[in-house]
Amino acid sequence: MKTLNGHLLEEMAARLEALGNTTRLAIFRALVKAGTNGANVGAIQNAVGIPASTLTHHIQKLVKAGLVSQKRHSRELICRAEYDAMDMTIDYLKEECCQGLGQLQRKIDQL
Repeated sequence: MKTLNGHLLEEMAARLEALGNTTRLAIFRALVKAGTNGANVGAIQNAVGIPASTLTHHIQKLVKAGLVSQKRHSRELICRAEYDAMDMTIDYLKEECCQGLGQLQRKIDQL
């Protein structure tokens, strides 16, 4: 993982903000479950159960955060979870935010 800098911090904050909304988290979860082939907007709408206009807004936030990509295939718009971005975000949380927790747990265990 790259060293922590302002750009990376902003990128991670944008991803976490996007996933901090329950609707967007449900959309992302549906796309992760859909696998590498992704899902069309209609399938996502059925999985999440929200109106198309609302869905579009939420998908765009996920795209802007780099967590979802879109590709037009004929008349369908296919959305895919960006697994590399997901993995990088998880790694960031483990490496940067949880750093030193092992030492804290040992201190708690000694009490």
